[in-house]
Amino acid sequence: MGTTPAVPAKRGRDLAELILAESGRSGLVPGSRLPTERRLAADLGVTRSGIRHALAALEADGLISREVGRGTFLRDEAAGALAAARDGGPRASEAAGPDGDGGGEPSPARARQAAPDFAPADVMTIRRLIEPQALPLVVLWATARDFAEMERCVAGGDQAASYEEFETWDLALHRGIIAAAHSPLLAALYGVVESARHGQVWGELKRRSATRQRRELYQEDHRAIVAALRERDADAAVEAMRTHLARVAGHLLGEER
Repeated sequence: MGTTPAVPAKRGRDLAELILAESGRSGLVPGSRLPTERRLAADLGVTRSGIRHALAALEADGLISREVGRGTFLRDEAAGALAAARDGGPRASEAAGPDGDGGGEPSPARARQAAPDFAPADVMTIRRLIEPQALPLVVLWATARDFAEMERCVAGGDQAASYEEFETWDLALHRGIIAAAHSPLLAALYGVVESARHGQVWGELKRRSATRQRRELYQEDHRAIVAALRERDADAAVEAMRTHLARVAGHLLGEER
């Protein structure tokens, strides 16, 4: 990818965007293999753990695929981001301002981080209003590709090696379920909810409440939701989602479920 000035450690989404941008400027295209984690870490001046979190975010977004024994490859879905980088997106040297917090125009990830924090109880209340009610639309309109994406996200959650990676796949699954309703307005509304889940207050509370046992429970819930959607059983899907969100709310707000 060439040599770029070192940048300070960044949150996974920022670093993921930087990897895509540098890939585009290096002439990589869908199907190209990315450099190794070690090479990326050296080129971008960050830790390998930071690179792993960024790659997990890219994989959850469907922009890369990681193949055991072969490497990490850019998917067709990354074409737009790669083209934008070739057309002059911000460079690694521009991604960090003089104080190390970034300069120039804010990236989408930075805009999410800049959004005001919402109380976790408020976030969960709105999630419990929106997500179950969206599932009858998913039952009606979800395609085979939508279901494949849901299964990909569930599998990613199973393989997550850290809290950060699990959260990335969790976000991707819920986003994919909403996207399967094929309603642009619903997707836009849910984007605000997803933005709230990137807030500092939510993140700190979720991290404090996270345990391996709870992750396993969430994955059981996820599998039940996706199975009901695949069966086109709206009632079962709604109930499974309500059960899942009640469990998450109970853990976050201190009521064990």
